[in-house]
Amino acid sequence: MDSSSLFNVKGKIVLVTGGAKGIGRMISEGYVANGATVYITARDLAACEKACAELNALGKGKAHAIRADFYKEEDCKKLFEEFSKREDKLHVLVNNAGSNWGAPYDEYPSAAWTRVLTLNLHRVFDVTQLFTPLLEKAAKPMDPARIINIGSIDGLRVPSLETFAYSSSKAGVHHLSRVLGPSFGPAEHHVSIPSPRAYSTRTLSKSSSNTLACGPFESKMMAATLKKFKDSIEAGIPLHRIGTPEDVAGACLFLSSRAGSYVNGATITVDGGSAIAAKL
Repeated sequence: MDSSSLFNVKGKIVLVTGGAKGIGRMISEGYVANGATVYITARDLAACEKACAELNALGKGKAHAIRADFYKEEDCKKLFEEFSKREDKLHVLVNNAGSNWGAPYDEYPSAAWTRVLTLNLHRVFDVTQLFTPLLEKAAKPMDPARIINIGSIDGLRVPSLETFAYSSSKAGVHHLSRVLGPSFGPAEHHVSIPSPRAYSTRTLSKSSSNTLACGPFESKMMAATLKKFKDSIEAGIPLHRIGTPEDVAGACLFLSSRAGSYVNGATITVDGGSAIAAKL
């Protein structure tokens, strides 16, 4: 039970949506640095290829770029088709791609809801559904395939900023991940206890579905906010700092390795304690 085997992801095949920048880039680096083969997606192919070049320079694992614009449903299907030409299974799916929209309540546009909910929530389901057959192929009884959905503490608490669609979408991601937990439970030949979902006609291999509710990290999405409010944000975090790449990558490595193989349907806060900080 040594740490080198307990947290080992070497040789695993990983897909990180929105993996070229921000938290997705941090997560991708964590996998590559520990010997995984990582496919990262982005709308901006140049940014995606640049990130892969940087990641491949680390050695150990490998990084590959696939362009995908998740605002377009057909791009989700194209992503699956392109990935399937290269790999016949998928050990870890990290649903990270997301967007935000801030505006005062009286001015908040309907278009914001369509745009943010489509990318942050709807496509999480679409992509997971598409890649289920490849997750099934990778799953083993003691080493399930993993679905890791990147949520936010703003889906757990009331945010201080007026990001109505974003916080609602992340709350939806948290619950969708829990809903998927039993859906990706033991395959029929592993079941020993009758399930209330036994009416399902689909037999799924053993996989797990979990969420990371992330606090503030250095990212493009957070750049403007941190530029203005970094000091006050850090003052409100019990650990008095924002997140680092090691924080979110470490959480993903835990969930993707033997160490996290018995975790399913969980929402893990990676926020320095922000979500539970007392307000007087």
